[in-house]
Amino acid sequence: MPSLWLYCIVMISSGFTTASGNKHTFCYNDKINDVCPRVIVDDIIQDFLVLTVATDETDGYKRFMRSADVYNIPVKVLGMHEKWEGGNMNYRGGGHKVNLLRRALKPYKDNTSKIVMFTDSYDVIFLGGVDQILQRFIELDSRLVFSAEVFCWPDEDLASKYPVTESPYKYLNSGGLIGYASDLYTLLDSQRLKNKDDDQLYYTNLFLDKTLREKYRMRLDHKASIFQNIHGAENDLKLDTDVEGSSLENILTGTKPLVLHGNGPRKLFLNSVGNYLANSWDSINRCTACDTIELKEDLPTVQLSIFVTVNTPFMEEFLEKIDKLSYPKKRIHVFIYNNAKAHVKILSKWIEDNTGSYNSFKQITPSDGLTEDAARNLAVDYCAQKGCAYYFNLDSVAHLDNPNVLKSLIEANRGVVAPMLVRTYKAWSNFWGSLNADGFYARSFDYMDIVNNDKRGIWNVPYITHCYLVNGTLLNKLKNVYTEPGSDPDMAFCKELRDKGIFMFVDNRDDYGHLVDPETYNPALMNPEIYQVMENQWDWEQRYLHPNFSKSLEPGNVPLQPCPDVYWFPVVTPRFCKELIEIMEGFGKWSTGSNYDERLNGGYENVPTRDIHMNQVGLDKHWLYILKQYIRPLQEHVFIGYFHDPPKSLMNFVVRYRPDEQPSLRPHHDSSTYTINIALNRPNIDYTGGGCHFLRYNCSVTDTKVGWTLMHPGRLTHYHEGLRVTSGTRYIMISFVDP
Repeated sequence: MPSLWLYCIVMISSGFTTASGNKHTFCYNDKINDVCPRVIVDDIIQDFLVLTVATDETDGYKRFMRSADVYNIPVKVLGMHEKWEGGNMNYRGGGHKVNLLRRALKPYKDNTSKIVMFTDSYDVIFLGGVDQILQRFIELDSRLVFSAEVFCWPDEDLASKYPVTESPYKYLNSGGLIGYASDLYTLLDSQRLKNKDDDQLYYTNLFLDKTLREKYRMRLDHKASIFQNIHGAENDLKLDTDVEGSSLENILTGTKPLVLHGNGPRKLFLNSVGNYLANSWDSINRCTACDTIELKEDLPTVQLSIFVTVNTPFMEEFLEKIDKLSYPKKRIHVFIYNNAKAHVKILSKWIEDNTGSYNSFKQITPSDGLTEDAARNLAVDYCAQKGCAYYFNLDSVAHLDNPNVLKSLIEANRGVVAPMLVRTYKAWSNFWGSLNADGFYARSFDYMDIVNNDKRGIWNVPYITHCYLVNGTLLNKLKNVYTEPGSDPDMAFCKELRDKGIFMFVDNRDDYGHLVDPETYNPALMNPEIYQVMENQWDWEQRYLHPNFSKSLEPGNVPLQPCPDVYWFPVVTPRFCKELIEIMEGFGKWSTGSNYDERLNGGYENVPTRDIHMNQVGLDKHWLYILKQYIRPLQEHVFIGYFHDPPKSLMNFVVRYRPDEQPSLRPHHDSSTYTINIALNRPNIDYTGGGCHFLRYNCSVTDTKVGWTLMHPGRLTHYHEGLRVTSGTRYIMISFVDP
């Protein structure tokens, strides 16, 4: 049974001055004497005690303990690693905690000066210190105060029996109470309950007994001056992260609660605001809760589990980045699941090249017929069997651009942590900031701040995918974690973690990598990555955009001008040129070079060439995007004053010149405002002769550079011809822009 509940008992001696002379003074209204007596509280650090009941050191427990440390609240843990007997708490239960509380109070049953605070803890965060808690308790002028919420649970029929109040926080919640130890012990000892009985119903019945309520001066914290239960009150709460320490205010009551409780289904809201509270993050100090460890020279063993579940673009770069990880390969076991036949060859080659480099390999191929969830479960079991210190999940859509990412995740010192990865130029990431009622994506208040790196830190989130690190100590809790009927493996995984109280974190302290979008990737195409310029623009640029492209746009840059008003720019890489030629030759349907051309409106071409249009190979819309993103800025840089966004082009085509086909092109004007002419292969190597001659200026460009474009006006001034190719084959890419 999972360990679910944690409780604390706060005990303070009051009524005297400390030996050091430190005093804490509070004032409240005494109804009898109508005076304001002074109450002096002893040194809080020495006299304040928290008795905590916890059966396991869950992430919620660790968060609670951290908040106690922040506010100097000492804690003693009861029941750690013992059996929890209070039920699973999904509906009713929790009587066990009342019985543990009663036994813990027994030594103080005759002490009338002890003040006791009791609160749940796996879903609780302290927001203030002991002095603040005591002051507000005394101001409430009560012997015993219970936290309050907006729902009457677990018995709605009892709602009418509650005292009338204008506050929406009308009903008792058992997650928090504060009062005098002797009174509380006597009350709890007077009426016993079984461990599996419901604690909230038990306390409710005690409170609704008017005789007991008046005897012990019981009341509810209607204004949330001490206790804030979140369920039903989310819209009343305002988080301020622009102050040192961050703070939470109830804008309905005007109070700043001191104990925040994520009761009922509001654990995720607590996790979200908990990223900031208890001095965890603020705009001044940033992430003060990002405690990390320092790796030693003897690095722990890791299982790198690679999952290729879909046809994925840029697999070549994906594997190259794995090779560049700054982690000893001999400390890494590799598990590969591939369900995409198109990638069998490249993965087999990678394994062959790395055999002997990594500690071990285990490969699952499409022919094995293993489902994704079964493969993921197998990978977890495989890691546990090998005794790996960490399980590192990596899907093929996740590119690790930062070689230090694995070390950074280990140093983050979390049970489950993912590096934040985002689809470039988009808000699609590998985590969700929140969930809706159906358990699917919902945008948290800080999602865009985290995605855009306006806030950096380590964030507690409800869902992660594609790339994450799991501490090996958790693997035995994750048997068949990826399998749930009707659910995707990643959804099943995250739900299981949430149900077990295991926090998931996303880390954006540094830039770690990005996601590629596989939705439109079609491996049946020749050189399919060329078609990914819109969906995966950043990756496309890394492979295909000329490395010196941006220099042409730098202020003060003087572009090359081989002929008057003819400009020369590096635009694409030789690899792009080679692959574009392969696409065209693979298609193979070159035009005849005659004036008749059925591809054109009207069927007539005045100056025909041997060519293939981009729309014939499905690249027209991609090329128009390239014109907009890369050619238009260059045009505006040199032809000052001309703006046309997006540029239009009806004629985008690759021309082939051969001595035995069409070796040259007669003088002509282009039907364009301006023309671009990209050299796709090498003069004097792939062909001889060729080039472009501008008749008006008697100027020729012959020694063209692969991937460089000539840009020149199309009408009136730049009457030109294609010079004769004397051997080999010359390829050029032409666009008539803004005809």
